[in-house]
Amino acid sequence: MSRPDELQPLFRSLHSIKGVGDKLAALLTKFFGAPGGQEAIVLDILMHMPSGVVDRRRQVGIAEAYLNQIVTLKLHIDRHQPPPRGKLHVPHRVFAHDETGELSLVFFRAQGGWVEKALPVGEERYVSGKVDFFNGQKQITHPDYIVEAEKFAELPLVEPVYPLTSGLSSKALAKLVRQSVEIIPELPEWIDAETMRQRKWPNFAQAMREVHLPENPDQGQLWSPARQRLAYDEYLAGQITLQLVRSTMVAQKGKSRTFNGSITSRVAAALPFSLTDGQNQALEEIRADLASPDRMSRLLQGDVGSGKTVVALMSMAAMAESGAQSALMAPTELLASQHFKTIQPLAEAAGLGCALLTGKMPAAEKRKILAGLADGSIHIALGTHALFQSGVAFHNLGLTVVDEQHRFGVHQRLALSDKGRDTDLLVMTATPIPRTLVLTHFGDMAVSVLKEKPRGRQPIDTAVLSINDYGRVINRLIARLGEGAQAYWVCPLVEESEFIQVVSAEDRFAELQKVFGDQVALVHGRMSAAAKQEVMARFKANEIKLLVATTVIEVGVDVPNATIMIIEHAERFGLAQLHQLRGRVGRGSQRSACLLLFKEPLSETAQARLETIKSTEDGFEIAERDLDLRGQGDVLGTRQSGMPGYRVAVPDVHRHLLEFAHDDAKALMQRNPGLTGPDGEAARTLLYLFRKDLAIPLIRAG
Repeated sequence: MSRPDELQPLFRSLHSIKGVGDKLAALLTKFFGAPGGQEAIVLDILMHMPSGVVDRRRQVGIAEAYLNQIVTLKLHIDRHQPPPRGKLHVPHRVFAHDETGELSLVFFRAQGGWVEKALPVGEERYVSGKVDFFNGQKQITHPDYIVEAEKFAELPLVEPVYPLTSGLSSKALAKLVRQSVEIIPELPEWIDAETMRQRKWPNFAQAMREVHLPENPDQGQLWSPARQRLAYDEYLAGQITLQLVRSTMVAQKGKSRTFNGSITSRVAAALPFSLTDGQNQALEEIRADLASPDRMSRLLQGDVGSGKTVVALMSMAAMAESGAQSALMAPTELLASQHFKTIQPLAEAAGLGCALLTGKMPAAEKRKILAGLADGSIHIALGTHALFQSGVAFHNLGLTVVDEQHRFGVHQRLALSDKGRDTDLLVMTATPIPRTLVLTHFGDMAVSVLKEKPRGRQPIDTAVLSINDYGRVINRLIARLGEGAQAYWVCPLVEESEFIQVVSAEDRFAELQKVFGDQVALVHGRMSAAAKQEVMARFKANEIKLLVATTVIEVGVDVPNATIMIIEHAERFGLAQLHQLRGRVGRGSQRSACLLLFKEPLSETAQARLETIKSTEDGFEIAERDLDLRGQGDVLGTRQSGMPGYRVAVPDVHRHLLEFAHDDAKALMQRNPGLTGPDGEAARTLLYLFRKDLAIPLIRAG
């Protein structure tokens, strides 16, 4: 089924709206657009929630306008006092009065005569802004609004405030918001009437109107009925999607597997260390799942380096005992080949066939591997999602292991197509995910957690320094590299950006080259995979001492000799990211250090983040703090990763609605699994509105 016709206006490109030219359209697409440069649409504007409300309803006389209050005054304009020529630091003052008193309006750097035009002497104007004092006189500096008496209706007395991007003015955005709200069509209601009545919720269109064009400040608050309704809608769309994914994944029965320990014992004997208690427990849980007739759907969480790969290998070995094959899918070829390096010698020692399938391998080699998968002589296949493309046939695939889930959206999980569909599923993530998030992102997956650090992992000393200490940092680095250490230097951006005042990786690389010459190299996400791999290989071989990188290195690069991690503009990274990056060091026998460089001034949130990272290495504690600090939209990486980053719901305020949505989605799918009839249509409309239409093909007839 395609998108319902009545929704088409909401999917129109913003470019097609009156008053949006090429430049604004490009800016909006950059700010709101979907991955892959798809244009921003009307729906993006509607889903861009205000961060607060300004109340300009206080219309009083000047005498009752108090310090720091936002007021709207009707003023008589008396005279202008422009600054003397060439004195740009002296403001342009406009003197005005009403029946109750006098006040001046102040404009800095007001050139071109626009102030005289906007406030003609002898006329009346409505002016809105914040009152302050100067030399005992009331004044308003740079009023927010100046309108003629007959145009008073254009002055928004209750004005939502939106997050903006450089180049986008709040006036331009407000105009777009008004136009977008007008476009909302009549939609079928997906919430039952009883719930609507109990919670006193408005319908979708009305809720959007109240949030974006509030008549009183309460309507714009996070806990207003309108905002709660929209947050619930967003949660519900997400939960219905998860129920659909789940029913697709779990509807088929699994097979109950039996094990005799012949292969797993050989793998365990080949391991250079014994398993931790946590690893043993996770394996018990996985074995119990595999032995039961239902399909396994389990999430294995463990910090970077907690030994998830070994648990996966032991599970795959158990699968081989029961006569079935396993596939391990990683998000990048780099990671897949790294898993292969770890797993292959151990698998071989136990007599298991193990192969790595990548897109770039020679045809002859690929044919050989495909033959081995088809005849069952290869027990363990590693690769990217290429493992599940047509042309790859397994003899008997029993277990699919997916690594680094937050890099795989729900869509990629669905891409496990028919080959991986009846298999047991084990998902591994290094992002410690708090319970509420497991519920939102994985539906009802069972969870195993690896808490301990693997043996031999060194603690990491973490320090926080201002970038003003750059000189000290460089001197220390020269000394440490001289002693044979290797270091990472991470920057948030690849190249200089005119919008954000951040040192880019390329700038920093150029600076460090002056000091370290050819001992320093640069790696970033825009390089080809081959170029990246070449630099990483040289770093691993210790030919390069200092690696300047963007966040490409946060996942899965293993260089035991690298003991120093410097993160520049640490205030711009999320907690989970900082934690992942720090986990790249401390992998060898040496003590390691992580240095967080920040640029002043620091916001309170950024300060809290850096404090948290400094004070603990426990990934779960960090994840919980992260959730408190920035809500859950972003804990699992950006919304581009296909994970539901919330745009309307704010978890701290709306978390209780998630449980409702979970239960309601479950009830709906039990009652109406094919989403047929009027309430099915309404639910489908909801999925389209929140861009969950990728789940629609999963709705099975009846």
